[in-house]
Amino acid sequence: MKKYFVIGNPIEHSLSPKLHNYWLRENNIKGIYDKKKKKKKKLKKIKKLKEKNIVKKTVGQNTYKANIFKTNEEKVKIKKILKQPTEKKIYNVKDYVVYPKHGVGKIMSIDKAKIGNIDITFYKVFIEKEKLTLSIPLNQQSHLRHISSINQVNKAISILKGKPKIKRTMWSRRAQEYEQKINSGKLYQLAEVVKDLNKKTDVIAEQSYSERQLFEKAYERLKSEFEVVIGENAKTKMDRALKRVDTSIQSEELRK
Repeated sequence: MKKYFVIGNPIEHSLSPKLHNYWLRENNIKGIYDKKKKKKKKLKKIKKLKEKNIVKKTVGQNTYKANIFKTNEEKVKIKKILKQPTEKKIYNVKDYVVYPKHGVGKIMSIDKAKIGNIDITFYKVFIEKEKLTLSIPLNQQSHLRHISSINQVNKAISILKGKPKIKRTMWSRRAQEYEQKINSGKLYQLAEVVKDLNKKTDVIAEQSYSERQLFEKAYERLKSEFEVVIGENAKTKMDRALKRVDTSIQSEELRK
C-alpha cells in the first residue's frame, strides 16, 4: 500500500488528507494520505521530497500557504479513457441480427459519436416489429447474435411438433420462466415457449389474457426469425408443426 502525506507548519487546517483519501477510495487505489507537522528547521533539510506550494482557504479560517511533499514512491496515475476499447467488428451493414430483448433486427449503419471525451463506434439496429432503432456500442456486440441457420430453424420446427410440457407449478412462477426464455433470445427456448403455450386455435376463451400475451410475444419473435431464413412460408410451416386451426376457415365451416 502506498503512503502519501502533506507536511508543513502550521498543518492542522489542511483538508488535503480528507480530499485525497476520498478520491483514493472512489478509484479503488490502495493508498493512505496523511498530514504531519514538522519544525521549520527540519523542513529545510528535506531535499529528497518534491516540493509544491498550494494555497488552501476554508470557511472561518485564514488563508494558509502550506508546503506539500510526496514520497519518492511511484505516483499513481489515473488515466482517462479517450477511446472506446478496441474490438473487432463482427457484423456488417444489412446483416440481420437478434437482440434478446427485442428480437430480430437489421443493421442499418455503423456510426461514430463522441460521448464526453470518449469516441464510440456503434451499430444502428432497426427492429421492424417494434419500429424501434437501437444503438449498440461495438464493445457490447456480444449481446447480439447471428440469425439462425436453416438447420437450426429445422430443429426448432421439430421442437414445435413435440408434446407440450405441462407443469403443475403456479402460473405466476411459470409465467416468469416463460418470460426469461423469451428474453434469452435463444431460438430453441423460444420454440419451447410457443410449443408449451400453444392451444391449437386463436379462440380467446381457450387461454387466459397473460397466457395469450406470452404466447403471441414468443410466436411473433420466432416467426420473424423464421421469415428471414425461410421466407414468407414461415407462418404456414409453424402452424402446420403446431397443428393450429385457422379460425377464419373454422368460422366459414360453421356458417355452412
